Amino acid sequence: MKKRHLLIGLLCLSAQFISAQFTLDGEFRPRTEYRHGFGNLIADDADAAFAISTRARLNAGYAVDAYKFYLSIQDVMVWGENRQILPDDQNDSFAVFEAWADINLGEGFSTKLGRQSIIYDDQRIFGGLDWAQQGRNHDAAILKYGKESFQLDLGLAFNQDFDNPTGFQSVGTTYNTTGYFSYKTMQYLYLKQKWANMSASLLVLNNGFQNFEADGTTADGTSNLQTFGTHLNYSKGSFGAAMNAFLQTGERQGSAKVSGAYLLGLDLTYKASSKVGLGAGIEIISGNDAETANKTEAFFPLYGTNHKFNGFMDYFYVGNHANSIGLFDIHLSANLKLGEKSSLLIKALNFSGEQELGSGNKSLGTELDLVYSQTFKGYALKLGYSQLFANDGMYQLKGTTQDIAASSQNWAWAMLVIKPKFLNTSK
Repeated sequence: MKKRHLLIGLLCLSAQFISAQFTLDGEFRPRTEYRHGFGNLIADDADAAFAISTRARLNAGYAVDAYKFYLSIQDVMVWGENRQILPDDQNDSFAVFEAWADINLGEGFSTKLGRQSIIYDDQRIFGGLDWAQQGRNHDAAILKYGKESFQLDLGLAFNQDFDNPTGFQSVGTTYNTTGYFSYKTMQYLYLKQKWANMSASLLVLNNGFQNFEADGTTADGTSNLQTFGTHLNYSKGSFGAAMNAFLQTGERQGSAKVSGAYLLGLDLTYKASSKVGLGAGIEIISGNDAETANKTEAFFPLYGTNHKFNGFMDYFYVGNHANSIGLFDIHLSANLKLGEKSSLLIKALNFSGEQELGSGNKSLGTELDLVYSQTFKGYALKLGYSQLFANDGMYQLKGTTQDIAASSQNWAWAMLVIKPKFLNTSK
């Protein structure tokens, strides 16, 4: 009798998995970097940095008609950061990267709840920041509606940082986490419509930041920053065009008034042949007049994949260049298919300030980026090299002089990407 019950139970469990889709996959991504001017100008007497880091992820997904569930855990390790037989991870980098449920509400509606990557369009305002080994995520609830070529998302978030649930009354709703535009509240509306050769989206975003006193202690209330704008994308035949237009207003962290801040970008692409793709673009990001106290006209791209824009050496808007002179970026690129499984990206960017520096100088310099990609059976290899040719304005912007800075500012990296597929019951 017990064997019969056990058999029936196993059959029921098997039937459940047959009717559901279960996936289990991973990622192993070691990256070696040589940094001699990455992110900032390096002094002539300073040694270059060299290190290896690894991202390891394990991802599990489960889907039935009623809902989808996804869990992604990761660890980011720098080789040698822990001494031998250390009982605890020294940098405490093990984390739940994503943990969410997407519940089907019917009639095109669903809601996605939990820790998740929020990615829209070309990732200028919302992106996954996959280049960074730790990636970017949000703890949010998103009400989604989709029908044919139309999409509507309403996103909400309320962040707290206390670790004692019994202390609600004593802690209140003060949010002590600061830096990198860490928000206390977030509300956004995202709309997108697709046509045969074109798509258009609209984003309206509000972020509330905890106020702080001059001594760093928390204060009552929040500063609310509004970002709104559009992304347009057109493609037909060998030609493509993409445009961004965004404005910011309200208050930034620290109660700085924001007025007239903007980002405008246009990128054109042309597929010259099956092996050659060409690109040209321009982006203007407003800057700030340093003489105006507690007020800024500087735009910041917030939660986008900023490494993708304005040069791979991350001199602008990657934890830096906030409330500065803005940016005028003109770039040209060529993507060359070298073989069936290999390609080479060549990109040149010229940088100027949207506003003048104190010296009256605007010119910042030129960057050259090279990325070689080669795929093999089951894994991929990527190699990169970047060189910055700084102008006088860059030295002033970064607070150094040409005679102190190294004559060559460069960065090189190599990355192996392996994404094993352990299990997929949908096949």
